[in-house]
Amino acid sequence: MATLLGRLGAAQRAGRVEVVRGAPPDYLARLADAFARDGAPIDQQRGRIAAAPPGLVAPLSARELEVLGAGRSNQAIAEELVITLDTVKRHVTHILDKLGAANRTQAVTRARALGLLR
Repeated sequence: MATLLGRLGAAQRAGRVEVVRGAPPDYLARLADAFARDGAPIDQQRGRIAAAPPGLVAPLSARELEVLGAGRSNQAIAEELVITLDTVKRHVTHILDKLGAANRTQAVTRARALGLLR
């Protein structure tokens, strides 16, 4: 549900859809927060799930950012982070979905443009 709400919020910010008239501007973000999945970044000042930056479907977890920034093969990432190959692949799938990218190169480019990677 959080992912769908995030996508709707991103589409609204991009002007591709109009959400219910009269709804507060942060309504979708609050709904997405309520349905956020485990592992989502926490806004330390407010103690709640951090909202995704504009143009991002859902925030990337710290581990997803590690995987994205590693710039190596799945096997090398698995060994470095001491996780299974399947876990790396699952993280990559989530990263691509959240960034709306077709491959890792697009994901890294998009993450840099959003200020998530250097």
